[in-house]
Amino acid sequence: MKKLILSLSFLAFLSACQEGPKRLDKLAGDQQEASYSIGFSVGQSFKNQGMEVSLDALVTGLMDALEEKEGKLDEKTRQETLMNLQMSLREKAMKKHESEAKKNHESEEKFLAEYAKKEGVKKTESGIMYKVLNPGKGKTPKKNAKVKVHYQGSLADGTVFDSSIKRGQPAEFTLNGVIPGWSEALQLMQTGAKWEVVIPSALAYGSKGAGNRIPPNSPLVFEIELLAIL
Repeated sequence: MKKLILSLSFLAFLSACQEGPKRLDKLAGDQQEASYSIGFSVGQSFKNQGMEVSLDALVTGLMDALEEKEGKLDEKTRQETLMNLQMSLREKAMKKHESEAKKNHESEEKFLAEYAKKEGVKKTESGIMYKVLNPGKGKTPKKNAKVKVHYQGSLADGTVFDSSIKRGQPAEFTLNGVIPGWSEALQLMQTGAKWEVVIPSALAYGSKGAGNRIPPNSPLVFEIELLAIL
């Protein structure tokens, strides 16, 4: 919320350099482009948080502050209003997250059950499933080993969220520094092996998910090629 308020304050400062608030059809110069970019970013923040605002009231607040007017709300009321707004947005986000987590949990169970029926799929005791695309012939890494791999990670619907293959640069990391499902799967692979691995959410990012890329309770599908043990 503090970043949002600062962004709005900076937007107000830039608006002071204009003749008056109006919607522009075209942008002219660095100042207008910077002002537009800040405004667009603030607008996206409102939208992403599900925040409904009155543009008239927003502009009125900006202009009152710029013109150093007393304001239609005193300082205490403004602070209380912003605190209440922050609490409301937090509660709304939590409810949305809980609803999404419940829905995804049901979808995950169905996806895992269907994947288990596919030809060539094996399952570990923990619940990880994998299909060997290339068995490999080298050594198997230990739990604290550093490895070099190529991989691509997808959600159950096929959406790719990360790929060293697309970047054209293999990844290097220690097995004790990644999600449990990755660490377990790689300890079963031989150097040179290429597997398709399905990791249940409980062994990935769980009910919290990971940012905007991985929703809560998402099983992850990886294509992993173990290039080397470093």
